[in-house]
Amino acid sequence: MPAAADSALRSRLAGTLRVTEIFHSIQGESSRVGLPTVFVRLTGCPLRCVWCDTAYAFSGGEALTLDDILQRIGEFDCDTVCVTGGEPLAQKGCLPLLDALCDAGYSVSLETSGALDIGGVDPRVARIMDLKAPGSGEYERNRWENIDLLTAHDELKFVLASREDYDWAVSACRQRRLFECCPVLFSPVQGQLDPAQLAQWILDDRLPLRFQLQLHKVLWGNVQGR
Repeated sequence: MPAAADSALRSRLAGTLRVTEIFHSIQGESSRVGLPTVFVRLTGCPLRCVWCDTAYAFSGGEALTLDDILQRIGEFDCDTVCVTGGEPLAQKGCLPLLDALCDAGYSVSLETSGALDIGGVDPRVARIMDLKAPGSGEYERNRWENIDLLTAHDELKFVLASREDYDWAVSACRQRRLFECCPVLFSPVQGQLDPAQLAQWILDDRLPLRFQLQLHKVLWGNVQGR
């Protein structure tokens, strides 16, 4: 099937997606930190983490087809794309979007809360999956079955607000052997946990993981579209 016809077919099958924003920035998290990246932020999320910094994506947005999204991404002349939210997997059109991005030759990552099934995600996509610590207020929404689906191609992120969150995360990693299944990332909640303190705990416990700050916030602060 010609590429144009194939793209049109996917658009009809997927319908439209609600998109909060599409923008070009520097990736601030994961092992891709520092890479120029096009971000596609889908609208909507079934979770309400108490420290959420993208609540503006809970509602609203613009209805776009796959073709609309691919066209806008192409305008940035950038090979790396991150689909994020909100919770992108809450929209049924997310999976066809990920397929289409991979088919178009992009290096694609997906940022997901870990509360929804990741099994249908194209295996070419790097899944950056959260596990929600108790301090998030959404600990009970963790879908633990997702852990068995993770590969070395994926990454597992813990956002931590306190020593209690840290202790819980370390225990989860050790008990469930998470350090062995994929790269693990620990991040402090901005304004709640001192980054230097978290870094010291990691060093004291000799943890085989990646400490990360949100680089985009270091560069630009809490600015939408960054």
